[in-house]
Formats: sequence, C-alpha cells, structure tokens
Amino acid sequence: MSAISLHPQVDHGITPTDPNFKGGTLECLCATNKVVVRLDSQTAYNHACGCTKCWKPKGAMFSMLSVVPREKVSVIANGDKLKIVDESATIQRHACKECGAHMFGLIENKDHPFHGLAFVHTELSPQTGWAAPGFAAFVSSVIEAGTPPAQMGAVRAQLRELKLEPYDSLSPELMDMVATQAAKAKGTLRT
Repeated sequence: MSAISLHPQVDHGITPTDPNFKGGTLECLCATNKVVVRLDSQTAYNHACGCTKCWKPKGAMFSMLSVVPREKVSVIANGDKLKIVDESATIQRHACKECGAHMFGLIENKDHPFHGLAFVHTELSPQTGWAAPGFAAFVSSVIEAGTPPAQMGAVRAQLRELKLEPYDSLSPELMDMVATQAAKAKGTLRT
C-alpha cells in the first residue's frame, strides 16, 4: 500500500465481513472503567468518512463509520461517562468524557431519513467480523482537516486501490434513501 495513512483498519488491506457475525461490543480508549456499548447486530454501510465531525483514531485521515438499528444499541458499562459532543449537530455523537472516543451517534429528528439508525465505530471493538468498509464518503472534507489539496489525487487513488469508491457525499444507495425521504415529505412519491 501507499505511504498515505488513511485509517488503521484499511492501511494494510481490508478484512472481509464474517457472514455469521451477529454483533459484539465497543469499548472506549480509557485504561480503566471503560464505557462499553453492546451492538446486537452486524453493521451496515461501513465506510471511510472524511468529514470533520466524526471521531478518528490518532493519526488517521478518515474515520471508519457504519450503522446498526438504534434499538440494537445498549450501554452496558460506565454510561455516566458519556456526553453529547455537539447538541446542535444532526448526529448526536455520544463520546466518552475522558478519552474522547465517539461510542455511537443518533439522529433524533424523526423526519430525517437516517432516524432509527445508530452510527458506530467498530474499530473500538475487541471482536472481529464486522462488515467490511465498502466506500469512502465526504472525501474532499479531509482538506478541511489539513490534508494538502495537492495530495487528493493520491488519496483517491489509494481509496480506489482498496475498492473504496470515493464520494464527496454518501454512496448512491444512501443518497437514494435521502432523496426518497425528501420526495415522500413533498408528496411527489407515494409508496
């Protein structure tokens, strides 16, 4: 792989999804009294995200983000250490107050197309088998985080080498979900 460090989970290739994996736990980065979150589901739409709001491990250019149904998320240890990072943000990111790791994010707006999903970072899991990443979203946003614009060709080339198609929004399937919700709200689409 190239010398560009995108994210520890993809820098040396992508681990395939375990089709029998049914869920596991996420743990914050604290040495003791870790926040532990249980996910009772395999993840979906796992992707590298270049936005500046998502939590990234130290030195990573992208975050690694996926979703599960929100009812499949439960805090099982040290929930008192969680706080919402930015209450004005669309995604209410619940992070550990001590180490800063984002444990899960929820959208509370019931009219949002992604309401009902929880956004999670499976790199915080001691288990393996989670869904492999399938694309990269908000790629241009890494410039806002300090990546030189001249490096973007190499960044996109490396993402494509990893079979992570780079988008400057979300994947076509997720954008279709957003457009479908908007069309239903306007009354231009009936189901």
